[in-house]
Amino acid sequence: MRTLADLPDLKSKRVIVRCDLNVPLDGTRITDDGRILASLPTLNLLLEKGARVIVISHLGRPDGAVVEKYSLEPVAKRLSEVLSTTVNFSSSTTGSIATEFVENLQDGELLVLENLRFHPGETSKDEAERIAFAKELANLGDYFVSDGFGVVHRKQASVYELPGLLPSCAGLLIQKELEVLTRLTETPERPYAVVLGGSKVSDKLGVINHLLPHINQLLVGGGMVFTFLAALGHKVGSSLLEADQIETVKGYLARASELGVEVILPTDIVVASKFGTDAEVLVTPAEAIEETPFGGSGLGLDIGPDSAAAFAAVIRNAKTVFWNGPMGVFEMEAFDNGTKQVAQALSEVDGLSVVGGGDSAAAVRILGFEDSAFSHISTGGGASLEFLEGKQMPGLEVLK
Repeated sequence: MRTLADLPDLKSKRVIVRCDLNVPLDGTRITDDGRILASLPTLNLLLEKGARVIVISHLGRPDGAVVEKYSLEPVAKRLSEVLSTTVNFSSSTTGSIATEFVENLQDGELLVLENLRFHPGETSKDEAERIAFAKELANLGDYFVSDGFGVVHRKQASVYELPGLLPSCAGLLIQKELEVLTRLTETPERPYAVVLGGSKVSDKLGVINHLLPHINQLLVGGGMVFTFLAALGHKVGSSLLEADQIETVKGYLARASELGVEVILPTDIVVASKFGTDAEVLVTPAEAIEETPFGGSGLGLDIGPDSAAAFAAVIRNAKTVFWNGPMGVFEMEAFDNGTKQVAQALSEVDGLSVVGGGDSAAAVRILGFEDSAFSHISTGGGASLEFLEGKQMPGLEVLK
């Protein structure tokens, strides 16, 4: 894969950098700037080389229309606070306004263009439309650096078509992501534990299938655990259940047994009378969810304290851990213990500890953990899972 080392002297050159600055916002307030901070090594290196840096990114899903709440202006403001250089913002992604901003850009300065997804060509299913938009973007730069790992699994104009129109390479963030994820699949130190949570087991089947031959333990929590419990014959009340995946899960359990992989499921569950902060809550054995006073209407919303302690013990003993998906509804205090215990244990691993992006990355920050507590926090939940599934990534293939 081409890297920054493959680009010639960049002084006074216009370098377009595709970042993933899709940060959560509360109005115009950024609630988690992790992806912005992760983009800094590449941006700082280019600025130090005297490049004229043009940052492009998406934010949210405006579906090809200009939607004010998805403007990248708050992101540009945050970049101006963490970069020691002039940061400009163009209210247009292409066209005369963007062109004028680019023409006025000086060496060592940075420009943020407005949300790529305000233009229908960015995410169009029509290749011709994507190419047309990519050509508009390419006219603004001399080189292209792909550094938005969270979107490399998408065939979109700025990710797939644009790199083919300019001399292009991968940035430092993508290099780091690939280095860590490759260690997880090719050279893991053992014991190697994978912790999976989140709502749907169907989202994780591919990664389970691909990683089973490589790991020692698979720990399952979150909403997806109820499909596993149902596969073992247990009733799960009104908990999240993908009934159409029960037979598939049975197959994976059998395969894990054949491979000698220990599948660790919760022995107790935090059950609520309803979904909400005012719900009645109790802890019950995992096989007895419908035997609570809530009966069949009981909702499992977190792994129980015994399970959290057991999961934590396995994680602390591992030399390699990959975690994707919270153990419960961590946004509510009554159901955050499982996720908190997993995060704490992961921060104490004497080896490689990887938080697989998405809700897991949000959870560790919301629960008060510093990024430095872990070996790596991925900036791309979906992208990291697809990489671990062994899928081809369009945005990486085009950089080879």
